[in-house]
Amino acid sequence: MPAAVGMVEVKGLPPALAVADAMVKAARVTLVGYEKVSSARYTMIVRGVVSEVQISVAAGVEAVKKVKTQEELLLSYHVIASPDANLDLVLPINYNLETDEFRM
Repeated sequence: MPAAVGMVEVKGLPPALAVADAMVKAARVTLVGYEKVSSARYTMIVRGVVSEVQISVAAGVEAVKKVKTQEELLLSYHVIASPDANLDLVLPINYNLETDEFRM
């Protein structure tokens, strides 16, 4: 069964770092990458067992709410429990040489 994928999109690099840190500390997941969507939008991507990815994404959402700012930083978040193999081939959401050492 393929590993679930979880994503949290935020506005700004400091919130993105806070989200990534919280996500990997909260559950047994692997941070497989991030996407810089625009000059200020970042999507943090984790993989792992469905329940762990759900916990991780929830922790990321809570972490971004704690970043001090005057505007909304959380843009979106989602968990895909069983992504199709085609997604792994096309999108940058799969494990790679750099992330294998941290693979859960």
